[in-house]
Amino acid sequence: MNLLKQIISFILPVTALIIVPINIESNWSILFGWNLILGSILIIAGLMTMGLTISSFILIGKGTLAPWSPTKKLVEVGLYRYVRNPMILGVFTVLLGETMSIWSVALLQWSAAFFVINTIYFILYEEPGLEKRFGEEYLNYKNHVSRWMPRLTPFDSDKK
Repeated sequence: MNLLKQIISFILPVTALIIVPINIESNWSILFGWNLILGSILIIAGLMTMGLTISSFILIGKGTLAPWSPTKKLVEVGLYRYVRNPMILGVFTVLLGETMSIWSVALLQWSAAFFVINTIYFILYEEPGLEKRFGEEYLNYKNHVSRWMPRLTPFDSDKK
């Protein structure tokens, strides 16, 4: 996998997590207390989720997290055994952590908009594209694994 493609694909999470928040929130004073603790936990959990997802894209899917350089193989392992979009859930979790850490209504609104925009994108573009690229394999996966709500037990594509 081309390293340059991997680096360029990071423009998406960097935009969602850094560029947009910096441009919509002027007060970045961190509030110390329970909100900082909870916010930090959410940020760490979201970054760990993103890291695991990105490594699955690279190692298993042989692609990137960007739609212009998608995976060549359907990824149904790791976090994908529980939920179809762990990368977006990871980014959303980091956004909620940022929101909690500085107690920002603007960031909460951005978090909600990010979630809605991605839901629409997945329904109208991503999922139909995956159906075309991976056919029955993706349809079976889609029927067993939710877009946003993680399963309690891991999906096993061999059991169907």
